[in-house]
Formats: sequence, structure tokens, C-alpha cells
Amino acid sequence: MMPERSSSENIYKPHLMNVAEAIDEAPGVRTLRLEFHDAAKRDAFAFRSGQFAMYSAFGAGECPLCIASPPTRTDSIECTFRMAGRVTRELADVEPGDTIGFRGPYGNCFPTEEWEGRNLVFVAGGIGLPPVRCVICEALDRRDRYGDITIVYGARTIADLVYKRELDEWRRRSDVRLITTVDPGGETPGWDGEVGFVPAVLDKAGPSSDNAVAVVCGPPVMIRFAIESLRRIGFGPDCIYTTLENRMKCGVGKCGRCNVGSLYVCKDGPVFTAQQIANLPE
Repeated sequence: MMPERSSSENIYKPHLMNVAEAIDEAPGVRTLRLEFHDAAKRDAFAFRSGQFAMYSAFGAGECPLCIASPPTRTDSIECTFRMAGRVTRELADVEPGDTIGFRGPYGNCFPTEEWEGRNLVFVAGGIGLPPVRCVICEALDRRDRYGDITIVYGARTIADLVYKRELDEWRRRSDVRLITTVDPGGETPGWDGEVGFVPAVLDKAGPSSDNAVAVVCGPPVMIRFAIESLRRIGFGPDCIYTTLENRMKCGVGKCGRCNVGSLYVCKDGPVFTAQQIANLPE
């Protein structure tokens, strides 16, 4: 977590971040690599895999996005987003050297220390890979702490697959099992990956649930069917983790927009187990 702010400090005041790099990942999807203007804040900053932050385009507003880079890499912070609204459209227009706002980290995290010695299964669809990428990279940076690592990732088309360079790196690793897929009709000549929806490909891959935990993120319908697939394979609901983005606005549990039952996604999440999600109101 970040150091606690003083009681007189404005909790809504963002830190200034320099855009060090802007990467076009897929049609309408971009990654920004950010560096703190203030070196002291950079040195004091800490976060955990799974946490999110509020990113602001000055004059347009701010929006919640995951921190897509792992806590094991502290020289910069990365966020990846699809252009879907006013703020993300403005963020998509920034270039290296520009300044944006950042406040966070917020929310809970993946319990990666509890997972040490266990096998890891990551399941993601489309733009759902960024929240999973942070914990994948943490596990790979601390590879000796974990058992087998399986990654099942799919998108609508080949062009929609994000982090293509990293996917190539993961594919070449002998200590990672990577399975990529595209939806039927999304393949092109020369595609040597799977063709099919992520839950069906997950069923086919059949990763062992023995001494394993799974992380799932993607469109809600994909999450639903991927969890069902993992349950059929033998994963208990307390061994399946996912992240929610339920209309988060303030990040600190003040506005109430992300309230679900007795919980606030921004404070009690965004990381939940399948068991916790099953107990939430419809």
C-alpha cells in the first residue's frame, strides 16, 4: 500500500505522472508507461498485484483502471485500456512527455504469498488480460516460488490479442504453458493457436486442480462460463479468483456507486473469490 496520507491532505488530489511510453496493443487498446514527476513519491510508492488506481486526463476527468505492471518492477507503472468513453479517449491521445494524473493504489490484492508452492492457472479474455498480467509477471519474476504455470488467453480476433510481444516471450519459455485462442471466424491463414471460446478451450486444456489456484478475468459472460469450467475440472470456489469493475468512481468508498450488498468494490475488492461472488446479491 502507499504510505498513509496526512489528515490535511486532499485524498482526491492526483500525483503527476510523466508518460514515458505509449504502446498501441490492439485496435482501440493502448498501454501507457508512467513515471512519477516527484522522485520522493516514486521511491515511497508501493502496491500489490490486483490493486487499481484512478487515472486522470486533465479537463476530461478520471477513470479507474488496474495497475497492469507487477510490483516487482518499480521503475514505472503501466495501465492498459480500451477507448470506451471520454476519459479513455483523452488518455489515448497523450504522447510521451505529456502529463496525466494518478491516485492510488486502491482496493485489495491477490494473495500471492499464500499461493507460494502451488500451481497457478490464469484465464483471460480480450481486455481482461491486463488485470491478470500483473500477477502473471509477478509470478514469473519470482518463478522459483510457484509450481506449474498455465495461461489460457483468447480474444475475438488475432488483432484483438493484447501484449503480443509478451505472449511471444511466454510462449518461448519452457516453464510456462501458454494456450492462445480466437473466437470462431477470428483466425487468419497461418494462425497456429486454438479456435474457440475461452471456456471451451479451457475445458479442452484441462489444467489440473491439484494444489492449484486459478485467476479469471474478462467479459462477465466469459468469467461466468470459465468459472463453471474450472468447477468441472475440480477447482473449489475458494481457489478461483477474479476482479470486478463495478462502476467505481471515487476509489475510497465515499460515493457509493460501486456498492453491492454490504460491500464496496473499491474497498472490499476488486479481487474476489468465486465463493464471495456467489454470495453477492444479483
